[in-house]
Amino acid sequence: ASDVSVLWLPLPRSLLTCRTAEPLEYHRSFLKENCRPDGRELTEFRTTTLNIGSISTADGSALVKLGNTTIICGIKAELANPTVEAPGKGYIVPNVDLPPLCSSRFRPGPPGEEAQAASQFIADVIESSEVIKTEDLSIDRGKLCWVLYCDLMCLDYDGNILDACVIALLAALKNTRLPEVTINKETSAPEVNLEKRWELQIHKHLVSASFCIFDDSILISDPTAEEETLSTAHLTVVTDEDDRLCSVHKPGGTSLSGERLQECISRATTRQREIQKLIAKVAHSVKKAQ
Repeated sequence: ASDVSVLWLPLPRSLLTCRTAEPLEYHRSFLKENCRPDGRELTEFRTTTLNIGSISTADGSALVKLGNTTIICGIKAELANPTVEAPGKGYIVPNVDLPPLCSSRFRPGPPGEEAQAASQFIADVIESSEVIKTEDLSIDRGKLCWVLYCDLMCLDYDGNILDACVIALLAALKNTRLPEVTINKETSAPEVNLEKRWELQIHKHLVSASFCIFDDSILISDPTAEEETLSTAHLTVVTDEDDRLCSVHKPGGTSLSGERLQECISRATTRQREIQKLIAKVAHSVKKAQ
């Protein structure tokens, strides 16, 4: 038995009332002390945990927790005909799902605006960064290729899903093993060898870092759902291991000075190194266990 006892003190009723009735004022009371309601500093990211290979039926998978925000990514590879425009390439189809089970803010039915925007963001990042060279997915030029369906589902929504999605996608791609495919010369039919599999080559290790602006002036990292709602602007910066800026995503809101943007990019490059180390560490432990 432990000798340490912890005394939990309830929040004063006035503070609880303030959080419900005037959430912005409640947050401002913390921000002026350079901290946040969850105890983090303004520049601090939430604890990030990662599990790789969590879906045995997928060709690659990963589960990411960023604070309470939880994203699971499953990758399913299928044989397909390449497009006419790119006969020597395969393709990647990402889809972000925000079901009602992850938050009461989402309703059943077709994908909402936020889910569609997240799917488009992931698709743009994949295309612009060449995290995987789609030429690697080609099997028989003009005739056969791999298509990777990357399904990203949110299990618990507490803000900053873009960062969690990018981590889950990268980790799942690193975990993906594709079966060897040969073309039968007599029948021209593809023959899949499920016993022999090969790893996807990751060309760029992308990591995104998201920020919010409060009152047009205070910059915070890794916002929660409540902080996102109260902020005046959002910004997501994607960088790779060479400190190359791959993407800047700013959906409206107040303008950002060049100095503030540079500060975000600097924080994003630091975050990239932290997450790349985390993914490498977990991937190594998974390989050792196999």
